[in-house]
Amino acid sequence: MLLRITHTTRYTYDQPVVYALQQVRLTPRDTRQQIVRDWVITLDGGKKETAYTDQHGTLTDLVSVTPGGTEIAITAHGTVETQDTAGVLGQAYGRTPLWYFLKSTALTEAGDAIGDISRQVARHDSLLEGLHALSAAILSAAPYRIGETYSATSAEAALTGGSGVCQDHAQIFVAAARAAGVPARYVSGYLMMNDRVDQDASHAWAEAHVDGLGWVGFDISNGISPDARYVRLAVGLDYREAAPLSGMRMGDANESMIVSLQIQQ
Repeated sequence: MLLRITHTTRYTYDQPVVYALQQVRLTPRDTRQQIVRDWVITLDGGKKETAYTDQHGTLTDLVSVTPGGTEIAITAHGTVETQDTAGVLGQAYGRTPLWYFLKSTALTEAGDAIGDISRQVARHDSLLEGLHALSAAILSAAPYRIGETYSATSAEAALTGGSGVCQDHAQIFVAAARAAGVPARYVSGYLMMNDRVDQDASHAWAEAHVDGLGWVGFDISNGISPDARYVRLAVGLDYREAAPLSGMRMGDANESMIVSLQIQQ
C-alpha cells in the first residue's frame, strides 16, 4: 500500500518568544513493514539546528523558533510504501538491549490496577495469545474516550479512571507487559482511517517482544495488530520518549497548537 501523508503542526505564541526548541520525531525509517519513498520536513518561522538518531534509532530533528517570533509551523510530507506483516516487525534490534524495555518510568509504573490486569498474560497457552488477551482486557477496562486524560496521565491513572485514548492504551499495555516480565515499548506513528482523509492527531500503539518472532505490535484502541495502514515514526519507553513533537521555551509566552493531518492512498 502506498500512503501519502501531510502533517502540519502550528504553534502560536501570545507574545514574542525569546528562545524555544522542539524535538521533532516525524521522519519514518525503512523497516520490514515500510519503505520510505520520499520524505521532507519544512519549517515556517524557525530553523533546524541539528539532526541526530536517538538511543532507540529514531531520527530526530532539533528545531528552534525564530527569536522574537510568535509562530512556527512544522510540516512533514512524504510517501511511504507499507505491507501487512500481521503486526510482526521481527527481530530488529538496535543499540538498546531488550532488558532496557523492562524498565518502568513515571508514566508506566505499575500499581495495583496494572498488576491485576497484567495477570492476563500468564492465563493463556502461549505468550502471543496472552498479549492479545491483555490488549482486549485493557480496552474493556478503559474504553476509548477523549477529553478525560492528558499527556501527563500515567498508565495506572488512566486504567483506574476507566477511560483513555490511544496514548493511554499503549502505555497501559507497556506497563502491564513489563509487569508480566515481557519487554515492551511505546510506538508513535500514523494510521490511515478507512472513512476519512483528514485527522486531528497522529496515532500510538505498543510493541512487545516475543521469542521466535521478535517485536510484535498491538493497537489496543482498535483491537488489532498494525497492518498496511500503519506507518511507524518513533519508539520509546513511554509517550515522552516517542512523542512526535516535544520541546521547551524561555519566557512568559503562552502557547496554542493546531494540528492538520491528511493520510491517503
